[in-house]
Amino acid sequence: MSTVEFIGIAATRPVSETGAASASAAVPGADSAASAVTAQSGSGSPSGAVIQPGYLKALATAHEEAGFDRVLVAHSSASPDGFTVADQVLTHTDRLGVLLAHRPGFVAPTLAARKFATLDAFHPGRVALHVITGGDDADQARDGDLSDKPTRYRRTDEFLEIVRRSWDSAEPFDHEGEFYTVRGALSGVRPERPIPVYFGGASQDAIRVGGRHADVYAFWGEPLAGIAERIRQVRAAAAPYGRDPRFSVSLRPIPAATEAEAWQRAQEILRLTKERVGDLRRHFNLDHSAQHGSQRLLAYADQAEVHDKRLWTAIAKATGAAGNSTALVGSYEQVAESLLDYTALGVSTLLIRGFDPLADARDYGELVRLVREQAVGTAELAGAGRP
Repeated sequence: MSTVEFIGIAATRPVSETGAASASAAVPGADSAASAVTAQSGSGSPSGAVIQPGYLKALATAHEEAGFDRVLVAHSSASPDGFTVADQVLTHTDRLGVLLAHRPGFVAPTLAARKFATLDAFHPGRVALHVITGGDDADQARDGDLSDKPTRYRRTDEFLEIVRRSWDSAEPFDHEGEFYTVRGALSGVRPERPIPVYFGGASQDAIRVGGRHADVYAFWGEPLAGIAERIRQVRAAAAPYGRDPRFSVSLRPIPAATEAEAWQRAQEILRLTKERVGDLRRHFNLDHSAQHGSQRLLAYADQAEVHDKRLWTAIAKATGAAGNSTALVGSYEQVAESLLDYTALGVSTLLIRGFDPLADARDYGELVRLVREQAVGTAELAGAGRP
C-alpha cells in the first residue's frame, strides 16, 4: 500500500445527487438505450438498466489509471450482488483492489468467510471486507432482519469472531454463541495473507465492536477536531485487545483550477442536489435519520457551512446527511492540503468520490498525485530530522 491509501467508488450505473446524467453517454460499450434514457432524464432518479457493464468497467479503469488503491462496492437492500460486482471490477483491472461492503446477519459467517477467501484466491491481496452493521431499520427489514441496532452490533461482534477463525484455523473448530452455533467448522479455502477488515459506525456500540475487530476504522468527513476525538475513542476501545487500527475518512472533493472556480462548481452542485434530492430519496427509500454518523454531520452543518479551511457542509444539510456528504472545496492544491490535514491526525485512508462519478474519478488523479508527493516529502523531512 502507498503512504496514503485512496479508495474510490464502484457503481453499475451513473447515479449521483446531481444526476450525473452525462457520464453514461461517454462510456464505450455502455448500454446505448440505457444511456439515452439517462441522458434525457430531468430528475435525480437513476434511469436505465441497473447493471451497465460498460459503465462499471470504465469506472474501475478510471480509478486504476488515476492511482486509486481500491474502490468501495457499497450495499443496500436493493443493490446488485456485491460479490459479483467486486469480481467484475477485479477482472477488468490489473492492480485495483475492492473494499466489499457486507452486512452481517444474512449470510452464515463460515460461508461469508469462504466467499471472501475465494474471491481473494482469484485476485490475491486485492480484497478487503467492509463491515456495515446497518443503521436503517427499514432497509434491514426489507431483507428480513427485524432486529434492533444493539442486537445487530452484538451479532456483528460474534460474526467477525467466526469469520476470522474460519480464515485462520487449519483445524476444525466449534462455536456456540447468542446468534451462531457451529460444529467442526473448517474451510478448504483460506487467505494466504490476512484480508483487511474495515469497519464503519459512529455509535458507542460501533466503537466497542469496531475497536475489537477493525483493521481500519472508517469515519465520515467531520471537521478535524471531530475526527481527532473519534480516533481517540476508537484507540481507547481497541487498546484492551492489543489492537492498533488504522483510520479512514470519507469526503467529497470539489476541486478546480482556482478556488473561485471550485466554489462556482460547488454552488451548481448544491442547486442540482436541492432540485433532485426528493426523487433520490423516493427511489432509494433510505432513512439515515437514526444513524449517529448522519446526526453528527447535521450537527456540524447547523454550526457552520464551512469548517476548518474548506470543509463544506451544505450538501450534507440538503440531503439529510445521507452517507458521506461533506465536501472539500478549493483549488487542487488547496484540497490536497486539506486532505493532508487529515493524514496529519493519523488518517491513512482517504475515501473520496465525486458528484459526477466517472468524470471525477478521472479528474482526481491530480489530487492523488499531489497528496502522495507531499506525504512522501513530509515523511522524508521527518526522517531527516531524527537523530
